[in-house]
Amino acid sequence: MSDTIITERAGNWVEITLNRPERLNSFNEEMHRALRSALEEARDSGARAVLLTGAGRGFCAGQDLGDRNPSKMDSPPDLGHTVRTFYAPLVRLIRSLEMPVICSVNGVAAGAGANLALACDIVLAAESAKFIQSFAKVGLIPDTGGSWHLPRLIGEARAKGLALTAQPLKAKQAEDWGLIWKALPDETLMEEARAMAEGFANGPTLGFAQTKACIQAAATASLDAHLETEADAMKLCGESADYAEGVASFLEKRAPEFKGR
Repeated sequence: MSDTIITERAGNWVEITLNRPERLNSFNEEMHRALRSALEEARDSGARAVLLTGAGRGFCAGQDLGDRNPSKMDSPPDLGHTVRTFYAPLVRLIRSLEMPVICSVNGVAAGAGANLALACDIVLAAESAKFIQSFAKVGLIPDTGGSWHLPRLIGEARAKGLALTAQPLKAKQAEDWGLIWKALPDETLMEEARAMAEGFANGPTLGFAQTKACIQAAATASLDAHLETEADAMKLCGESADYAEGVASFLEKRAPEFKGR
């Protein structure tokens, strides 16, 4: 078991911590594999929510460039292979998980670290945190889904501005722009993130999963096609025990007890 990732089970949800604080939690191949394994284990174990965060003073500084330094290699690195082997599968896995994935950005999120956060369903950030599309500083493009998520979240003009200038974006401005859900005081970030994970895990997670899938599908669907997707999802949710419990608890004026099915 790799110590580059810390996984803690909290009842029916899982907290996953990137754990290379001496390198601002930058990715090497070991951490890539460990994170993917932790997410797959959360999925396969029946967890109903995931909280992702970082150890130390940063969330994630992206790729550890020491692992991809051309001056120490016999030939230029194949960064396309790196994306296809590590980053793209990680983004696909997070977006395919049938549960909410919360990212708690506890410090700087740069390069692939920033875009890993954007791949999650809900992004909370400490007010001291910054998001940096640092790729332009080394002649690269925003990967880890960054060039896809950025224009959809904040529009083409702001996406290009962040990507081409590599200027840091403070958490509060990221919230104001709609890049993330909320910027929170540093001292309450993890408390609120864990409370959110607990709430999601005890909620109607079948409905959450369908909501996530529908919103993600909307980016590439026509309205007519998407209305059919909504109808299919509503049929599935309407036949669920969670919907029956939700209606019953509403009519009986009591707190619901959802089972995620």
